[in-house]
Amino acid sequence: MADSYDLIVIGAGPGGYVAAIRAAQLGLKTAIVEREHMAGICSNWGCIPTKALLRSAEIYGHMGHAKDYGLSAGEFGFDIAAIVDRSRKIAGQMNNGVQFLMKKNKVDIIWGEAQLTAPGEIVVKKMTKKPVEPQWPQPKTVLPEGTYKAKHIIIATGARPRVLPGIEPDGEKIWTYFEAMKPAKFPKSVVIMGSGAIGMEFASFYRSLGAEVTVVELLPTILPVEDAEIAAHVKKRFEKRGIKIITDAKVAKVDKTKDGITAHIEPRTGDKLTISADALISAVGVQCNTENLGLEKLGVKVERGAIVIDNYGRTNVPGVWAIGDVAGPPMLAHKAEHEAVITVETIAGLKGVHGLDKLKVPGCTYCEPQVASVGLTEAKAKETGREIKVGRFPFVGNGKAIALGEPEGLVKTIFDAKTGELLGAHMVGAEVTELIQGFVVAMGLETTEEELIHTIFPHPTLSETMKESVLDAYGRALNI
Repeated sequence: MADSYDLIVIGAGPGGYVAAIRAAQLGLKTAIVEREHMAGICSNWGCIPTKALLRSAEIYGHMGHAKDYGLSAGEFGFDIAAIVDRSRKIAGQMNNGVQFLMKKNKVDIIWGEAQLTAPGEIVVKKMTKKPVEPQWPQPKTVLPEGTYKAKHIIIATGARPRVLPGIEPDGEKIWTYFEAMKPAKFPKSVVIMGSGAIGMEFASFYRSLGAEVTVVELLPTILPVEDAEIAAHVKKRFEKRGIKIITDAKVAKVDKTKDGITAHIEPRTGDKLTISADALISAVGVQCNTENLGLEKLGVKVERGAIVIDNYGRTNVPGVWAIGDVAGPPMLAHKAEHEAVITVETIAGLKGVHGLDKLKVPGCTYCEPQVASVGLTEAKAKETGREIKVGRFPFVGNGKAIALGEPEGLVKTIFDAKTGELLGAHMVGAEVTELIQGFVVAMGLETTEEELIHTIFPHPTLSETMKESVLDAYGRALNI
């Protein structure tokens, strides 16, 4: 007889493992299925280990400017193998941490690849895909392959790098983020295809350590989802760092050479050009892991490659739910985690559960300079037909930013002119990924400009730029 649960979660990434924990907290008998990475791509090959790499690059960059702080660093260098090793050890720590959380919350781990075979039923078999190496050991206590039943099933299978025809990664000269995170040797030059968060973070990392970097973006601007003014600031800063940026152009073809690659680039207007480099990093987005799940058999609706859900995680099939990247953009770990809690609490029948509002999901890019945002861009706010007020405050007007040696940056806020509603906030500069949550909380509480203006921000902090931006929107900025 098949083992039976209240809930089975397919996928142990940020959305999946959080769903399992919350379900266990609510008294649901829960199991989680994973085929490869406890803690998912985020903690093993994404969010966390990339931040470890970027931290190493950041410190290396500071060492190069030691004299600016009255310090002497002497001769210094870097060991790419040691940088990668630190990153991988941190990923391993995250992996082990999630295993511990499953044990602590009495969540069964089923090891293998799951497929929906009937309403409320899955079959788990051996993984068919090639694992990403290095692969962590399988958890010590797992349930075997077989048939399992549950009243509810949450699909949290995530996503993988999108591959363009003719520019398939080979692991040696054409990379996805997997290979870019663990280079066998440091490349002297790289071409990066795509200027979203992944592309810009790798551009920042490799340039900080001395590589020649070229970023090619199909759209007219880099960081296409960000406010145009913020993106322009980043472009200027990247170019100041020596990063070449080509927008409104596509990589039409990539030739592999003895020493690396040659990228054939076709701008929308102007002459074609070629750029040779040691490697090309393909960062053109991700695609949902919806294959081989049995979705077609059960009639689960899929559009544009993503499972269709409402803002509570429901699919069109009763008892089948989906969260995270597999359910479409924004493809962010914190969005998956929040969806997980919403969905599980809905399954458990809790009252007063608020559905996901995607406009209140913040986005962060951890390049140098950092970028963070929430809500509508200025252009999108204008498209709504509302009358808006826009405030701006530069980091150069902030004492803490100057003391840190980080005077380049900008905070931009957008308000409804009639109601004072905060419609969007956009930031670029040092540690803005740690600051954006203040605006996220403000939007969640439906705070107006009046409450923000009456709030005391500590001095000296970078957060004062946030209040000054609000003041500027209403003609009241004090320090500029």
